Amino acid sequence: MTSLWKIFLVFAKIGAFTIGGGYAMIPLIRDEMVRRGWMTDEELPDIIALAQSAPGVLAVNMSVFAGYRLRGVKGSIAATLGATLPSFLIILAIAMVFSGYQDNPVVVRIFKGIRPVVVSLIVVPMIRMAMKNNGTWWAWAITAGAMAGVAFLQISPIWILLVLLVTGTAVSIFKERRSRNG
Repeated sequence: MTSLWKIFLVFAKIGAFTIGGGYAMIPLIRDEMVRRGWMTDEELPDIIALAQSAPGVLAVNMSVFAGYRLRGVKGSIAATLGATLPSFLIILAIAMVFSGYQDNPVVVRIFKGIRPVVVSLIVVPMIRMAMKNNGTWWAWAITAGAMAGVAFLQISPIWILLVLLVTGTAVSIFKERRSRNG
């Protein structure tokens, strides 16, 4: 059984070295959890789906679900504290030190330079998950269509999810009736 202290330290490491929040944490959570044998690559999409469906911050929700999976409620608390405490302390220190430098051109350029790194930290795990989970041409078509709808047509992801939920249910019912009748 994994100790609560170990869970706290692992998630503190993830929280301390992740810039950009929830989606940027996914590759680090995956690497740490899989390397330690705490979960498999196949379980990661389930944790992400649960974390996204719950209200609140993705990083906290992922920590809650991963910690709960390891040690129940106490594991959830340890993982959540570990994931959030470093960020809280870092932001507190930055606020105390840089409150007079927010308009400094060097500081502005540093934060603009970090943006592409954060984007790559979000995009890479999403591509990995798509490659692992999209085994058919229609799964790729749905992925591409959903991305295009959100990115270029500004369609709310909620509407896309609702349409896919209804479509998936209808296809499932149709296939079930067809197999019973045919």
